[in-house]
Amino acid sequence: MLFGRQIKNIRRIREIISILLKYGFEDLVTSTSLRRFVSSKKQITWTRKDKPIFEYTRWERIRMAAEELGPTFVKLAQVLSNRPDMLPSELISELELLQNKVEPFDVEEAKAIIEDELGKKISEVFDYFEDKPIGSASIGQVHKARLKTGEEVVVKVQRPGVKELIETDLNILKDIVRLSENYLERQGVTNSMDVVESFEKTMSKELLYINEARNMEQFRNFYKDYKNFYVPKPFKEYSSERILVIEFISGCKITDLEQIHRWGLDPKQIAMNGMDIYLTQIFEYGYFHADPHPGNVLVREDGTICLIDFGMVGKLMKHDKYAISGIFINMARTDAKRTAMSLRSLALSSNIPDMRLYEYDIHELIEDFAYQDVDEASMADMSTRLQKIIYDYKMRVPGPIFLIMRALAILEGIGKVIYPDFVTMEFIKPYGAKILKEQLSPTNLLDEVGLGASGLYSFLKTVPVELKSIIGQMRKGEFKSRIEFTDYERFQAKLDYITNRLTLTFLIAALLIGSAISMTADFGIEARTASGIPYISLTGLVIAGGLTLILVFNILRSGKY
Repeated sequence: MLFGRQIKNIRRIREIISILLKYGFEDLVTSTSLRRFVSSKKQITWTRKDKPIFEYTRWERIRMAAEELGPTFVKLAQVLSNRPDMLPSELISELELLQNKVEPFDVEEAKAIIEDELGKKISEVFDYFEDKPIGSASIGQVHKARLKTGEEVVVKVQRPGVKELIETDLNILKDIVRLSENYLERQGVTNSMDVVESFEKTMSKELLYINEARNMEQFRNFYKDYKNFYVPKPFKEYSSERILVIEFISGCKITDLEQIHRWGLDPKQIAMNGMDIYLTQIFEYGYFHADPHPGNVLVREDGTICLIDFGMVGKLMKHDKYAISGIFINMARTDAKRTAMSLRSLALSSNIPDMRLYEYDIHELIEDFAYQDVDEASMADMSTRLQKIIYDYKMRVPGPIFLIMRALAILEGIGKVIYPDFVTMEFIKPYGAKILKEQLSPTNLLDEVGLGASGLYSFLKTVPVELKSIIGQMRKGEFKSRIEFTDYERFQAKLDYITNRLTLTFLIAALLIGSAISMTADFGIEARTASGIPYISLTGLVIAGGLTLILVFNILRSGKY
């Protein structure tokens, strides 16, 4: 727990809480143990430059708070924008607006980092190094340069201190989520700790630039025989955890139709090649570029397509490939039942109380999209509807699936810019059919049978041993079970609340019984009212009546009776 260990950066925690309060999330702070960090002297600014903060929607305030909290929270928000199984669609729409636009840091600092990592002077490695960066983001910035060996390159340099800041923020973030998990669930944010831990792994990889070099090498190996696709070469001998040197790619954005026409290229063929490359990544290799926005997809003068920025890649297990193929193929066949089965097979867990209603929702989705014209069909709309079903039925789906849906929507948008008759589903059908054929092949079925038999053998071998151990412990009286409270403070507060009610009830009962008994005692005429009730009995009855009213009022106000 947060309070059971040393806190490294109390100032950063208070800064985070101050920003949460500034944007009107006082309920997140005051409803959890975070309130312990709030200084009574801390002043809160309730307005932005243009209008009071509460004139913005709750979702807008979350986005603005993430922007002000810095790179870790911006990155997390961007990751969460790809998880519609966890967040409401209104919040997803806001998080998608987040841009990773950050002012560049001083070039002298960048050069110092490069020299420190390489152990050489800039002049010993590069013929020239451009001072002005060609790109800047929250984690690093990019400079163009030329190696002494003559290759034109780009150099990615990590921001000074960003690794330490992100590690500190991640530790704080895990503590915040741990302390406010129940609150977040009531707001519709599920599995929050799973997401933070997954995000921590992603960020750990992204902070090590050498991982991106490995990703690029793997893609280069996969596509070494492709004539219409090229992955830039990473120079690992000049790269490290904090710097990455990559071959410079000369070309235009895939959406730059003017330049494509000037080069005499066929936009339709480029759109087809681009989709072929991406679907091959998903359905054949299960290893794909996870951010194919137009700035990361370039076209060379000879029509070759190049992907850049391999900091984020997705990986699919064989089972997931088969399941997602089944979803797309069965949707194309307008088979709602099999589509529902494939989607359920894809989920790690789900909450489907009524299978018929679930299948009806899938059927309605398919019917809405099955008979649309080419200009009406939209992978983005279909993905949004499918993601809503995943959210409504509380399905836990592997993260790469949402990256695929997002990427296909982006690619469809690119395709329709350069070729208006582009239909994503028509490209997906043959790939899905190929994967289903692979799934039903004798070799794969034999592998599945062998895997199942191996699992059954392991189960039959292990169960008797474990049962014997449990029975032995029970016989000796050593068998123990443990109940763990995940929110002890809330439980304790509830227990105190119940105890106070019971105490009040017993006090009322005692006063009523005491007053009734005292009415039979002989206190003399002067100790009684005109109607003959002893003053002491009347006092007890009045107090009991007042306490009863307070108890009834509290019960009615809580709404739990």
